[in-house]
Amino acid sequence: MRKFGWILITITSLLSIDAKAQIDSTLLKRTPVDTAKNQLNMDAVYNRPFLQVGKLPVSVGGYIEADYGYIGEDGVTDGHSFRVPRMTLFVASSIHRKIKFLSEIEFEEGGEEVAIEFAALDISMHPLLNLRGGIVMNPIGAFNQNHDGPKWEFVDRPIAATDMLPATWSNVGFGLYGKYYMKEWAFGYEAYLTNGFNEAIINNGENRTFLPASKENKERFEESSNGEPLLTGKIAVRHNKVGEIGLSYMGGIYNTYEEDGLILDDKRRLNVYAIDFNTTIPVTKTFIVGEWAWINIDVPSTFSQQFGDQQKGGFVDFVQPILTGDLFGFNNASFNVAMRLEYVDWNEGTFRETGGNIGDEIWAVVPAISFRPTAQTVIRLNYRFMEQTDILGNPPSKISGIQFGVSSYF
Repeated sequence: MRKFGWILITITSLLSIDAKAQIDSTLLKRTPVDTAKNQLNMDAVYNRPFLQVGKLPVSVGGYIEADYGYIGEDGVTDGHSFRVPRMTLFVASSIHRKIKFLSEIEFEEGGEEVAIEFAALDISMHPLLNLRGGIVMNPIGAFNQNHDGPKWEFVDRPIAATDMLPATWSNVGFGLYGKYYMKEWAFGYEAYLTNGFNEAIINNGENRTFLPASKENKERFEESSNGEPLLTGKIAVRHNKVGEIGLSYMGGIYNTYEEDGLILDDKRRLNVYAIDFNTTIPVTKTFIVGEWAWINIDVPSTFSQQFGDQQKGGFVDFVQPILTGDLFGFNNASFNVAMRLEYVDWNEGTFRETGGNIGDEIWAVVPAISFRPTAQTVIRLNYRFMEQTDILGNPPSKISGIQFGVSSYF
């Protein structure tokens, strides 16, 4: 909590340089979100609402999420639960028309955890050649970069994005990105070399191969765990009348294979492949978005089969506007129904001894209704139903319950 307080004090001080008078509200200028049709998923980092004070070169923004849940497993529940899972602050600055800076600071679980998810300097030399350096979000799939709560109709983040892939996954490094437009088409690419994973993905309290365990390694923001860079690359194509599709890859050596010149182990690789898409059906205005990922890990033969060397999973969301327009005094409001389908297999394959299928998988169906008084604010009600199977394939645990939440940019 002390760290949380100091960060807030620092940000407040930076925004209060002229302390001789209160800020005139007429000087506050809201930077609009770019709604151009040819925006790619990679633009999500900057395509957020910001507030600017007068002619100061610094803009600020953020979002907050709050929710309620009543979830039970096999008829047993912990009762009613309220939480603020995260509050995020953005600070951006245009140093030059070709030099931009953006930071994203996230306060989780009421300030118990503070994380810098993005803090990078972008230098543009050509639309197809831009340099980015600092703390970057690795562009694997779509959700990792496009994770802001107000953009989604669902209280929980996708299981495949957070419990198979390690969203939100950020690392220190450098890379290049660029975009090219031609009539109705847009093409984009990103490529980064960063610090990356460590052996926590197979040495963790989950007792399975678990990529998100590497998020606990805060030292990755200071140095690599093994001196090997993590490569992340993505290409995306969008047509204004069809939608966007992206292909991405993330891979590198994850283990510490030598120390002070002494060879400790073979180099062991981790490879992640992902595909993501989004589209809107013109006639019904139905929005569809999803991603799927495959993970291959070189697991030491000394580990038991509960540590899988192959994983797969993903999600798809369907969002259907029902009413739009002037609702409850809000202009351009919308009432929507939605559905999320998701699946994760943490251990794809069969047992060596019996040939039987290895379990350790989960699937979920999440119907939802949502009300958006503005595009930047969402009130959402979900019903979550999941079935989770253990490694031996015993009858699955049934998990279900009601979730209610609000999320908004500010």
